[in-house]
Amino acid sequence: MSTRNSEEAGLSRRSLLAASTGVATATLLAQGRNASAADVLGAARPRAQSAAGMGKASANQRAMAPGLPQKDYTPVIVPNGSKLPWKIVDGVKVFHLVAEEVDHEFAPGLKALCWGYNGRVHGPLIEAVEFDRVRIYVTNRLPAPTTAHWHGILLPNGMDGVGGLNQKAIQPGETFKYEFTLHQAGTGMYHSHHDEMTQIALGMTGMFIVHPRRPTRRVDRDFAIMLHEWRIDAGSRRPNPNEMTEFNVLTMNARAFPGTEPLVAKKGERVRIRIGNLSPMDHHPIHLHGYQFRITETDGGQIPEAAQWPETTVLVPVGSTRTVEFVADEPGDWAMHCHMTHHVMNQMGHGFPNMIGVKPGTIDDKARKLLPGYMTMGQTGMAEMGEMGMAVPKNSIPMVGGAGKHDYITMGGMFTVLKVRDNLTSYKDPGWYDNPAGTLSIAASAEELRRDGIDPKGLASADPGTP
Repeated sequence: MSTRNSEEAGLSRRSLLAASTGVATATLLAQGRNASAADVLGAARPRAQSAAGMGKASANQRAMAPGLPQKDYTPVIVPNGSKLPWKIVDGVKVFHLVAEEVDHEFAPGLKALCWGYNGRVHGPLIEAVEFDRVRIYVTNRLPAPTTAHWHGILLPNGMDGVGGLNQKAIQPGETFKYEFTLHQAGTGMYHSHHDEMTQIALGMTGMFIVHPRRPTRRVDRDFAIMLHEWRIDAGSRRPNPNEMTEFNVLTMNARAFPGTEPLVAKKGERVRIRIGNLSPMDHHPIHLHGYQFRITETDGGQIPEAAQWPETTVLVPVGSTRTVEFVADEPGDWAMHCHMTHHVMNQMGHGFPNMIGVKPGTIDDKARKLLPGYMTMGQTGMAEMGEMGMAVPKNSIPMVGGAGKHDYITMGGMFTVLKVRDNLTSYKDPGWYDNPAGTLSIAASAEELRRDGIDPKGLASADPGTP
């Protein structure tokens, strides 16, 4: 029997339940969800479903009835992204990943030939439930061999996907099958593990979300964001996988601002943001304005509540995931971005000479005799580069930004916006936030300056840092 995940779900559940005993189900749930803090950390004793923990030859392969969206979990939202479709065949969730070349748009005006999955960069998010049995077919339509590694997932050794070590590489035109039972919940990833420097740098990554079978709490909005960095020279059509330091396109779900979609939530909703980082080289401190959140998960699983801590910035190391949660209690348009300042700058800002403080004098007039339209730029900073709308080379984008409600937003790259609103009727982009009276910073009036004794032209002062 074969069904789509959106069709005949009840029938598929009945067929598999007939093969699942109540004793096995109760045992699995007890072992999987009643773990102590020591089990979560994975240090005091073998993991519950591992070979040593079960006294078996490999990780436990017993499964339960496939978990279903809306019934067993709240589906994840992937801004600018996609999800991998699945069907149920004899109680197993079946997926099909196709590794292929993808013509991908990073932002309006910048496209590149990348490698991805199912016509997408990054690959579509895989979503499943703890104790699901999954069967993932991987077809290789690339001109080179590849494999698929399920990053952070507990599984038998022969399913781990490291080319040469765990399996033969998948040759062009071949389809390999991976099959295993999911025995932990959390935020994982997947990526090629053959010629990783080339294939990951070209975009062959994706998120792998495993929802808990019996969640202790649910959220209203569950977002997933993959971080990545690329080297795409102006006018070129292919990312450079040999780059080690000078990355000039920084992305969230393979899009650079102003091409990133906002994260939209209603006031009062509980929000979860899962962030994965498969950048080639850099860690990313992701900062959310206007909120304090708790870091609730790493790629190793849920952090015990007593060990969670409040932050406004979460460092996501290379090869790791971090999950944060908060209540969307304050409406507005709130920036979320990497706090490495060069990571919120787009392609045309890299390799630019230091012009700060340069006084061009009459050089513009002289240069225009040879180069009509020449203008010296950068002597007061980089904001004017994008705001003036000057022409850039073919297939490239300005170094920063896009239009905002009040002014030009002088950020690019790893930048997006959390939009929290009252009384939303849908989760489409609600447009720019209308600040209530008295809550918007504006130019100070002369009367206000006089009232408070502020002289804008007077001598600036500061008190000593010590008594």
